[in-house]
Amino acid sequence: MLTSEDVEFLRHPLHGFLTVADGPVRPVWFEATGEGTIQLFTPRDSPKVRRLDGDPRASIIVAAPVGERERWVSVAGRVSVEPDGAHELAARLGARYWDLDDPAHAGELAEIQELDLLRLVIHPEKVSRYSM
Repeated sequence: MLTSEDVEFLRHPLHGFLTVADGPVRPVWFEATGEGTIQLFTPRDSPKVRRLDGDPRASIIVAAPVGERERWVSVAGRVSVEPDGAHELAARLGARYWDLDDPAHAGELAEIQELDLLRLVIHPEKVSRYSM
């Protein structure tokens, strides 16, 4: 359901805005996979995980930054909570979103890596998009 143009856009280091049932909108790091899913990581004890236990649906919207032509992609679907791959994903996303030569960012990523992380995978059921 994600087009190749969507995936190319989603490979930019942009923040996604995630919503889960009865939860607030949260900015998140994310990765679009070659299989057409969206994945992110979160601590095992996060409210997101508790909410997804009750209702395994989520949506994420990603918009182009200021200075670029208006464009956005929205993905909604069921979420699988995966026990594996979260630390590797956090390492990839840390390098994507931060300059890890900066000791402060490298230290923050090291702290994230010490957490008990899960990988959340959104399996698209509905994709909406807009591009000027």
